[in-house]
Amino acid sequence: MDEAKLTQTVEEAAAKRSCRVADITLDDDNNIEVIISREEPPVELADCEAVHRAVLAAFDRDIEDYALTVSSQGISGEEADRMLKETIE
Repeated sequence: MDEAKLTQTVEEAAAKRSCRVADITLDDDNNIEVIISREEPPVELADCEAVHRAVLAAFDRDIEDYALTVSSQGISGEEADRMLKETIE
């Protein structure tokens, strides 16, 4: 996976939501963890979703074979997953 393109994609998507990227990690198994932050108002689930969708649009999961988690400094990945499931139901 092109790390420079990943970083650019994440930073641009976060900036569109008035957020900043606190951390991006990409391990050898293509597990990607992105943490975004914002002072006021706090990061919302929609902000995480927007960054997640931007990465999905930029990188084909069938070709790159990656796992992606986007969360905020105040929300764990598990909590974000639970909140997303509640909004779908």
